[in-house]
Order: sequence, then structure tokens, then C-alpha cells
Amino acid sequence: MSPTNLIATGRAGSAVLLGISLALVFAVAALGGVASTSGLRDWYDELDRAPWNPPGLVFGPAWTVLYILMAVAAWLVARTGLDQRSVQIALVLYLAQLALNLTWSLLFFGARAPGWALMDIVALCVLVAVTAVAFYRIDSLAGWLLAPYLAWLLFATSLNVWIVLKN
Repeated sequence: MSPTNLIATGRAGSAVLLGISLALVFAVAALGGVASTSGLRDWYDELDRAPWNPPGLVFGPAWTVLYILMAVAAWLVARTGLDQRSVQIALVLYLAQLALNLTWSLLFFGARAPGWALMDIVALCVLVAVTAVAFYRIDSLAGWLLAPYLAWLLFATSLNVWIVLKN
């Protein structure tokens, strides 16, 4: 058994993987939250937003659920064996989409650049779809757990498009 697969075996190893997965998504969430909060105080409130834009209090709970689903999906994939090439590729795709997820917040709220953020979120949607397929091939539940995230991203893309076109 390879050293990388040792942490995926047994309950203790599986719990470690789940803890790492949760810590990673919530680190991304925290960093994105800092950028979002600073942008919400003045700039975002002045933008012309889509009529279907939900109230601000919806975003926190929605993202919390989505991040938990993402973390569980990555954990399901990782625990099948970190020494497997398909798992490694799927997790690299996952990490890349997490980076784009964080980049969107930095671009949209931090840099106040909705056009750049729109390009990022379109790439993010594609990458999440590819990641979901890669996850599904390893663990079908893991693939399906990314579906709400992709749906939310497509909805968020429509909000971003509106802001780019109307502001």
C-alpha cells in the first residue's frame, strides 16, 4: 500500500480526509467572504442588479450548503484512493475550480471588475461541469453532489451578466 493511500484507509484516515476537505473549502469561503464584505459596503449596493437577484441574506446560507456538498464530494473521491491516477486528476480539477471560485470574489468584489469576473465564472462553470463528470466516474454520488453547485453558478452567472450589461 502506498503512503498516500494509507490516510484513505480506515475510519481515522477517512475522518482526516473529510477534515482536510472541509477546511479547504471553508478557507476559500473565508477569503472570498473578506473580499465580498468589503465590496458590499458601498459599491455593490449602488449597482443595478437583476430583478431576480435574491436578498443578500440568501447568499451566506446557500454558499454554506454548497461548500459542504463540495467538501463531501471531494472527500468521497479522495477516500477511494489517492494513489489512483483518476482520483489525482479529479482532485486537481477540483482544486483548480476552487481557485477560480476564489478568484471570482477577488475580481468581482475586490477589484470591482464584473467583466473580468464574468469571464472567470464562465470558465468556472465549465470546470465544475468537467470536475463533476470526473467525480461521477469515480463515485456517482460525488458527481451528483456538485450538481447544486453548478446550478447555483449558472444562476450567479445570469446575475453577473445583468450587472455587466446594466452598469
